[in-house]
Amino acid sequence: MVVLTIMQIVGTVGVGIAPSIGVLLAGEVTDNEAWAGLARTSSTLGAALLGLPLGNLAARFGRRTALTSGWWIAAAGSALLVLAAQASMVVPLFAGLLLIGAGSAVSLQSRFAATDLAEQHHKGRSLALIVWVGTIGSVLGPNLGVPGQAIGDRTGLNVYAGAFLIAAVCLALAGLIVFLWLRPDPLLLLQRTAPEPASSEQHEQSRVRLVLAELRVNSAARFALLAILTAQIVMVAIMTMTPVHLANHGDSITIVGVTISLHIAGMYALSPLVGVTADRYGHRLAIGLGIIVFLASLVIGAVKPYDTGWIVVSLILLGVGWSFVNVAGSALFSTVISDETRASSQGSVDALSNLCGATAAFAAGPLLALSSFSTLSVLAILVLMPLTVLNVSRDRTGRT
Repeated sequence: MVVLTIMQIVGTVGVGIAPSIGVLLAGEVTDNEAWAGLARTSSTLGAALLGLPLGNLAARFGRRTALTSGWWIAAAGSALLVLAAQASMVVPLFAGLLLIGAGSAVSLQSRFAATDLAEQHHKGRSLALIVWVGTIGSVLGPNLGVPGQAIGDRTGLNVYAGAFLIAAVCLALAGLIVFLWLRPDPLLLLQRTAPEPASSEQHEQSRVRLVLAELRVNSAARFALLAILTAQIVMVAIMTMTPVHLANHGDSITIVGVTISLHIAGMYALSPLVGVTADRYGHRLAIGLGIIVFLASLVIGAVKPYDTGWIVVSLILLGVGWSFVNVAGSALFSTVISDETRASSQGSVDALSNLCGATAAFAAGPLLALSSFSTLSVLAILVLMPLTVLNVSRDRTGRT
């Protein structure tokens, strides 16, 4: 837990740069709204594409190998973005944003790593702790423009290139920390007490089929999956377009950075409380609280779209709503999934979550251009409805 904590703080500094400075860089380099929209989704798409392979890598070789690989892939992506930012090159921009998504994938995987050896009634608390410590790095990441400018003044790099250079160092360091000190490997230690029934080669080939088969018969896992996916779609769609919305109405890069930082603080700062709530009072209650906070955020976004102060409040609540739904859903999933498919299932969930987030971010761009921020908020409310109905129905049946 100590190693995971330090790794998460350092690594999320690099990951946190994508939702703010990465979004602005996409518009700067492409100078085309359609291409910029695609570039904005690249890091989330990268997390989706790499989530399942990294999950399978963990299942076969352990958390240390998977987490190290993910952080170092992200560091390579950030280094490419230094080149893209400095030379205004489109191909390195897309490749770099795609690869930096590996950092998001392993940052998510680390929360599941925290539950590998946790006691059953403390899984929510352990998962939430790793989510919470990511607050430090994730809040600093969107504000790397300030030290990036200082580095640029001394090296000749522009502000974006300087920021991504800092991110690359942080991502590489996170990989080194876990490579050197995550010993013994928590997942391999868990697997020694619950050996997989098939040979490694046979199990590798059937991993996806086993995950799908379990989801078909495990209703609690399906409910947890719906909660995770819904939270990701709603949060990413609004969060990704907020920097664009603020910039279009004259707000500075500093305001954008502070807004995203406060949003990310909302995502992570209360996660220990969410974990304790889920462990003590049930996952359904925690998810229900998250839905209520989500609705408050989206109503503010729909009613006060041009008031920067209210948009900041809306983004903070958006982060808090995501925290309750995602942390509680992830803790529930980790509790109800079988040991045989644990790492692969978790990797699949994160991959699907990021794929849904990438799709939402890509769709949100044209929607914002064709309509308004208010319309985008109303559509996000509609996305919340299936989870709301199912959560209420589960309450009436008395299930967790």
